[in-house]
Amino acid sequence: MDTRSLQLLEFPKVLGYLADFSVSVPGRRASMALTPLADMELLSERQGLLAECLELRRDAVFDLSEFPSLDGLFESLGGESVPLDLDALFAIQDVLIQAGQAREALAPREAPRGVPEPARPLLGRMAEAAPVPKKTMAALARCLAPDGGLRDESSPELFSARAEIRAIHRRCTRQVKDYVQEQGLSPFLQDDFMTISSDRYVLPLKSNFKGRIPGIIHDYSQTGETCYFEPFFLVEVNNRLQELKKEEREAEAKVLAALTLLCRQEWEALTASYRLLVELDVLFACAALAEAMGGVIPEVGANEPVRLPGARHPLLILGRSGGGAVVPQDIVLEPQHRALIISGANAGGKTVCLKTLGLLALMAFSGLAVPAAAGCSLPFWRKIFVFLGDEQSLEDHLSTFTAQIRHVSRAWPQVDETTLVLLDEFGAGTDPAQGAALAQAVVDGLLEKNAWLAAATHFPALKAYGLSKSGVRAACMLFDPAGKKPLYRLAYDQVGASVALDVAREHGLPEEILERAHRYLLLEGADSTSILDRLNELALRKQEELDELSAQKAEEKKKTARIRERFEKRLASLLDEVREASREISRSYQEGRLGRKQAQKALAEAGKRLIEEQAAVDPAPGTPAKPAVADFESLAPGDAVHLQSWNKSGRVLDKDLKRRMLKVDMGGVCIWVDARDAAAPSGGDSRPGGGGWSMKSDSEPSGRSPVASFVLDLRGRRADEAVAELAVFLDESVIKGRTQLEIVHGKGTGALRREVHDFLRASPQVASYCLAPADRGGDGMTMVELA
Repeated sequence: MDTRSLQLLEFPKVLGYLADFSVSVPGRRASMALTPLADMELLSERQGLLAECLELRRDAVFDLSEFPSLDGLFESLGGESVPLDLDALFAIQDVLIQAGQAREALAPREAPRGVPEPARPLLGRMAEAAPVPKKTMAALARCLAPDGGLRDESSPELFSARAEIRAIHRRCTRQVKDYVQEQGLSPFLQDDFMTISSDRYVLPLKSNFKGRIPGIIHDYSQTGETCYFEPFFLVEVNNRLQELKKEEREAEAKVLAALTLLCRQEWEALTASYRLLVELDVLFACAALAEAMGGVIPEVGANEPVRLPGARHPLLILGRSGGGAVVPQDIVLEPQHRALIISGANAGGKTVCLKTLGLLALMAFSGLAVPAAAGCSLPFWRKIFVFLGDEQSLEDHLSTFTAQIRHVSRAWPQVDETTLVLLDEFGAGTDPAQGAALAQAVVDGLLEKNAWLAAATHFPALKAYGLSKSGVRAACMLFDPAGKKPLYRLAYDQVGASVALDVAREHGLPEEILERAHRYLLLEGADSTSILDRLNELALRKQEELDELSAQKAEEKKKTARIRERFEKRLASLLDEVREASREISRSYQEGRLGRKQAQKALAEAGKRLIEEQAAVDPAPGTPAKPAVADFESLAPGDAVHLQSWNKSGRVLDKDLKRRMLKVDMGGVCIWVDARDAAAPSGGDSRPGGGGWSMKSDSEPSGRSPVASFVLDLRGRRADEAVAELAVFLDESVIKGRTQLEIVHGKGTGALRREVHDFLRASPQVASYCLAPADRGGDGMTMVELA
């Protein structure tokens, strides 16, 4: 990507805001080094990682804390160097601990059925790709103490030296205490305790008594009132202490050397863990930036259209502290368009629109979210060239016009179908007629190269070009017709007036000059203000009507959603009532208050009531109407029907005219059903594949109701899903008057079978249950007898 374009679009400023969301110094450096990606697969992966990070932040599963930079440390580990000090080792341990926490948080979860469930697969793979330096982690945990030093257990030599040093300390304390009491030295001491000076045990003796006790003076206090005095009986002990201190330092040096050697041996794994944290820091910063901007992840692809509804300039959002809201723009190009020509008033927002398009594209190609509404998309531009503002240079002897021409000339050979070109007032630094002609020729050339283009202009010729040229779309920045002030809103298929005189009046130019300028316009016949004002007024009215229609559409959607929610709640309430009634009937049957036929009749009446109540509830708008009941007399064997109760389609095999029942074949399963349950075919079974309900039945030769065995397949379900589906299945079976059920749960680990049996054991609708015979599934299926 052209570095000049990155600077002109202020992409580094966005990265600066991104870096502020990082928690570490290396994360901030990596954020500032972010650049647009040239590979579509890498970009897609980056967007997937960002989406998972946004989900991770919403769920508050894991968050990074500040970690130290190890960049210079890894350079020293790469070659021969002195052993690492404790600060460096503690920094490594801090990084490895956080990397371990990240791996644990991002690892695939274990689902109840024992199958790994990669909730965040991209982040999980990224964490798994970083090898774990197990030896280094274990060694650091064993050797580094919480107080910032080495543990005694780091090595036998260190443990022995420190144990003897502590023994000497206890012995010295006891000897000094006895010596002071025996000699009556308490009045001579500044403080009643032993201290250390020059790494030796000494007594704080008052200076005016220094000649009364034999010994060695090592130092004086700053005031000179205290001298640090070593009695002769401590000399030998202190000498031994110095030897032990030396042994301790040698033992510590050996431990540091051993830890450094381990770090060198696992240098690649250490680096991978560190880079994992840096990458996560950048990703979490990207997610935080997206939340701060209200951004979304756009669709990016070679064939995607330019569609940025509700686009806002990110620097206007991030730079505001309590200011007014940023006016969003709908930057949209239809499939037949390749270029956008924007006109309108000075200071009306044309350049901001160009910058918004270019900057949002750079952000999208860098794997960042963009501040726009949902459903945004962009083509995958590999090059973006920007020509904005006054680019004159005294050092290079370039005027505004020559600078524009030079920059365009340099970029021209690189322009192709994957290029976006942004032109702001191109050709404005020369004769208007020639400048407009040159601008039109440049746009023609870019369209011939099949490049993408967005341009801002005041040239009337280029405005007309935008309305008439195939592949080009015109747009204008609206302004308030009454106050002549910009509204910063974009209207399409319209051109706008420059209103230069009104802008000059707004910024304080004397009125007499403005009147004179207006007279000159009238003399030259170039005053088209009234026409353009009228067009602006019409465009503004059209935009307001579109906004009103959009608001009405959104409100209608909300109303429809509320009605549908009430409808679903009513149906759920009805189903709960019927379930409770069926349970009460089952309890009455078990307690002997109802006979078998009475219970079956009551259950059938409860099911009928549910169907009648469902029909009585007015469906929500947009809810598909139930198909009409099929005409029983006109049905013949071979006709297709849809069974509404089971939401399954089948074909009629036979009719029972007396009982008005149909024998229906549903994919090889035959069952007798009430004719009122049969409707015209609905286009297939809507039940989800994998698991679900099925029926096996055999028609009795006497013509009586068939004895049906219902089957529920729970294989592949999680425990909570399986129990919920089993509860609904039991209720529906009771309502339909079925008595024998088969529950297929598979063998596996037996966890799902235990959950099913626990539920059946507690269910009042179940009379008994047992595992199926070996020839019918064995311990992979449970047979149920309903009460």
